[in-house]
Amino acid sequence: MTKLTVNNEAVEYLLDPDTPLLWALRDASNLTGAKYGCGTGACGACTVDVDGRAVRSCQVTIAQVEGSFVTTIEGLSRDRAHPVQLAMLDGNVVQCGFCIPGMVMAAAVLIKDRRDPSEADIRRSVTNLCRCGIYPRLVEAVQKAARVARGDETINAGARPGVDPAEAARSIPALSPR
Repeated sequence: MTKLTVNNEAVEYLLDPDTPLLWALRDASNLTGAKYGCGTGACGACTVDVDGRAVRSCQVTIAQVEGSFVTTIEGLSRDRAHPVQLAMLDGNVVQCGFCIPGMVMAAAVLIKDRRDPSEADIRRSVTNLCRCGIYPRLVEAVQKAARVARGDETINAGARPGVDPAEAARSIPALSPR
């Protein structure tokens, strides 16, 4: 039995200790925000926060992270109001969306560590692959998110058309209110 804290909840996985963290999160915890992309750690679609580090969850086993605090995109912000999420929406960064959860997690870890990341810091820390080519807008969005996190700027987080923010989490099982 492998014990972790996932999105601030204690979890015990009754899985083989060599199970990749990605599959424990997706299959056992129904947290499907971290995506399976390449399986080699190159694409970053599976990035999660493990004890304050951006980790490619396909490359670590649950045994390797036992006792750790893991945050997935689902646990970053219940109402999707984290500065990185808001800045990506505000900057029209999101296109197909497949890579976005991993990028959000890598960027969130970065701005937690660096309050004013340079373009070089962002390019060095957010190495996730995106087939849509959102990189210039990504850099701008992460810098804006850092300003928001510092309190130097705000983003109007208006609701998406037809979506009541209070109801947004109800359709996602991993975010359902208890």
